Amino acid sequence: MAGGMTFTMIDTTKLSTAEIYGKTLCDLGKEHPEIVGLSADLAKSTKIGLFGDAFPERFFNVGIAEQNMFGMAAGMAKAGLVPYVSTFAVFTSMRGLDQVHTDICYQNLDVKMIATHAGLSFGQAGSTHHCTEDISIMRTMANMTVIVPADGWETANAVRAAYDRKGPVYIRINRGFDQVLYDRPDYGFEIGKAVTLKDGTDLTIIACGSTVWRAMQAARVLEKEDGLSIRVLNMHTVKPIDAAAIEAAVKETRRIITVEDHSIVGGLGSAVAEVAAGTGKSFSFRMLGIPDCFSIIGLHEDLMAEYGIDENGIVKSVREVMGKDFEADENWDDEV
Repeated sequence: MAGGMTFTMIDTTKLSTAEIYGKTLCDLGKEHPEIVGLSADLAKSTKIGLFGDAFPERFFNVGIAEQNMFGMAAGMAKAGLVPYVSTFAVFTSMRGLDQVHTDICYQNLDVKMIATHAGLSFGQAGSTHHCTEDISIMRTMANMTVIVPADGWETANAVRAAYDRKGPVYIRINRGFDQVLYDRPDYGFEIGKAVTLKDGTDLTIIACGSTVWRAMQAARVLEKEDGLSIRVLNMHTVKPIDAAAIEAAVKETRRIITVEDHSIVGGLGSAVAEVAAGTGKSFSFRMLGIPDCFSIIGLHEDLMAEYGIDENGIVKSVREVMGKDFEADENWDDEV
């Protein structure tokens, strides 16, 4: 739940996903005095500065020293505090990875990492600020929980749920004001449980983060123009992943498409494939995401279109997969 936070239409331009996270963390801070905040000189950009303004004695800006920040967070957690650490996703998952791995995950410490500007959401900043590898990296860390919220309300729920889940948690959010998927916080968020946004029998789209809203738009177009019944799963938790929802989708729709603002190597698609392959069932499968390359530079919306992970790209891929048949013969040319 997102607590008592409310806003008016006048406030909405200020409520980026990161802004909601900052406000939610302030609410949590009032309830739990053991929560502390840490930033590596990006308090304003990541919005953890809101927590610093509310609780200056519990906020620490370590400067541009991410490795030191994660090491400090580990020490604070050992002392009984609950650190919420925030910097850009590319710095959390790569620059500070040794400390995340050894200081935090190896000791299974209660450190919550809020990684902002993830995926291609800061696309115009260039390749050094793109982060399309972090889901893959973080889900391989033992003891780590990986959450990829789809919008602001889901981010608020994830920030609160992270407090109750002992051990390291990685929450991946974007840079700007995301499309609004939910109109209220009490839709049934639970770590490790996918949310079925739309039921269907022809094909299942499994998405996370900024691609979830686009998956829903694509499903509506396909229903209206093609008469297709598309199931849409918001797989907000990539680790632990909802194996039951994936297994049901394989058995009931036999066609799966995953969509993520992340490399197709090791991310949501790989995690879904690992579960789906274990069902022993015949099914069609396609992963949509960033190909195995460094992305070109541009605005987020343009990059999503470029790599086919916007609504138009999803519609195109669904139509291609639906055009393939399952047959009993040995001719694989007309099958996925």
